[in-house]
Amino acid sequence: MVEQLEELSATVARWVATNRDYIEEVRPIENALDTDPIQAMICGTIAQMERAEAILADFAELQEVTVLKTQYEARDLCLLDVLKAECSKGHAVERWAKWRNIPREQVMAIGDNYNDIEMLQFAGYPVVMGNSPADMKRHGWMETLSNDENGIANALERVLGAEGMRLESRLGSGKT
Repeated sequence: MVEQLEELSATVARWVATNRDYIEEVRPIENALDTDPIQAMICGTIAQMERAEAILADFAELQEVTVLKTQYEARDLCLLDVLKAECSKGHAVERWAKWRNIPREQVMAIGDNYNDIEMLQFAGYPVVMGNSPADMKRHGWMETLSNDENGIANALERVLGAEGMRLESRLGSGKT
């Protein structure tokens, strides 16, 4: 459900075109909230979303939600996802690792935007894509190539190649 489809079409036209059959326009959007939503997404220019972030920061029940940002500087596009508390990639990866009894030191996470930060902070092998915003690269995490340069494959080869060599040296057999 969206409040202003024409404005949304200007910022994320390809998404609107792909999902048009599933989008309902409701004005005001509050009329669509007859139950607790799973997710609310606010989208617009970076300047618009900076103002929205400031408003959300004063939200009295902020501790009950998770606000995640995805920002594309080159497109002047920013998305703010408002989700239930502890509903994020980071929390999901942490719960999955605990369920599978995998120590965080053995978890690899690869991200390219702000909505990946919690996941990267949890992982023992945090990797940022080459196309990530510059301030995400300042955390000291391993950086790989961009999405357009097969960055995930590059990161996997680097990490798994290094792990494979350590395993081989521990086993001493020359086979892994």
